[in-house]
Amino acid sequence: MFTPQRRKGKIGTGFSILGLIYHATVRSIRKSHGNAMLGLVMNMMQTIVLVAVFYVMFDILGMRGSAVRGDFLLYIMSGIFLFLTHTKALGAVAGAEGPTSAMMKHAPMTTAVTIGSAALGVLYIQTLSLLVVLFIYHVAFTPISIDRPIEAYGMLLLSWFTGAAIGTVLLAAKPWAPNAVGVIQQLYSRANMIASGKMFLANTLSYTMLKLFDWNPLFHTIDQARGYVFINYNPHYSSWTYPLYVGLALLMIGLMGEFYTRQYASVSWGARR
Repeated sequence: MFTPQRRKGKIGTGFSILGLIYHATVRSIRKSHGNAMLGLVMNMMQTIVLVAVFYVMFDILGMRGSAVRGDFLLYIMSGIFLFLTHTKALGAVAGAEGPTSAMMKHAPMTTAVTIGSAALGVLYIQTLSLLVVLFIYHVAFTPISIDRPIEAYGMLLLSWFTGAAIGTVLLAAKPWAPNAVGVIQQLYSRANMIASGKMFLANTLSYTMLKLFDWNPLFHTIDQARGYVFINYNPHYSSWTYPLYVGLALLMIGLMGEFYTRQYASVSWGARR
């Protein structure tokens, strides 16, 4: 308190912020589960259960013929992984600590750090789960081949980025209308079970059906990812630039909204009568 403050240069400040984001990211990961290994296993089990449910549903409904030619489980996982990454990033950022959190009493902490750490924590867990699940499937069941793995992972990053951008908008609006924002978040997450397009290919849809889904950035990233995963599929009705531009626009809106909210936020907003 009484020690003199030494001014840091731009490089020193940058490294200080990066270190702060790293420690905040570790804290956000540890919040979900105290044991890192059990947290990873639980996330993997959620992915495996969701893949099994969709596999059974496709088999019962006779929809396996609508899938792209290639490994059927890889087709399902290419949609599930991006869907979970998008949804979890949205939920983590929307639930990040705001300006009235007790953590903000510490001088270096800012809401930008909490937003970044929440998003990076999700990306770390989802990437690790992706690698472990694909490795187990490749070694224990059948060898898999991904046509363009780097571009396919880029679509997962784009799904993560758009989810974090939407979560930033919800985080900025939450102090003003917490109940309404919670309902909107639930509706969007549930609607993406179908609207994300993980159960079908964009090339097989009619023009009328396509217009019901092409507003969704996740629909584009999943369809593009399947074009990179499978050599036999070439997406014609989706684009990776659309979710990129939508994500950038929503991120700017969310950051501006969060800055405005931070000027007026008060602990008393959350008080109950």
